Amino acid sequence: MIDLRAARTADADAMVDVQNAIYRAGLRVSPVDASMVRERYLDTETSIACTVAEQGGTVVGFQSLVRAHSGNPYAVPEGWGIIGTHIHPDAGRAGVGRRLFAVSLAAAKAAGLKHVDASIGADNAPALAYYTAMGFVPYREGDGVIPHRLDL
Repeated sequence: MIDLRAARTADADAMVDVQNAIYRAGLRVSPVDASMVRERYLDTETSIACTVAEQGGTVVGFQSLVRAHSGNPYAVPEGWGIIGTHIHPDAGRAGVGRRLFAVSLAAAKAAGLKHVDASIGADNAPALAYYTAMGFVPYREGDGVIPHRLDL
């Protein structure tokens, strides 16, 4: 059984474990550390929602939704949403991403977002398929990534 809840600062190490498992599977460019996870997902002023998925008390995935700010690393227009989905490879294809997205979509609508960007590594076939299934479509060129957008 998968349980969803809001991410907490104490989840940083578990979130690192998820992202580094994705890295080891060849689906992420570089490993992360707890400082980066806290800065990007947990301690950011632009956060709209960050939700973790737990199975048996272990974090198996998370999804972050932030409001794009000027100069963001993805060149997403200011005021759009930026979503990131991170599912441990051992938990993939079990519906975790769909459940996380339902929470993020509701949060995006509540925050008044009109567009959400998902910048996906061009060689990350599972993520490309996931975001397409969630209704995202490619909308511009990227360097090693394929930026997708969802219009709300």
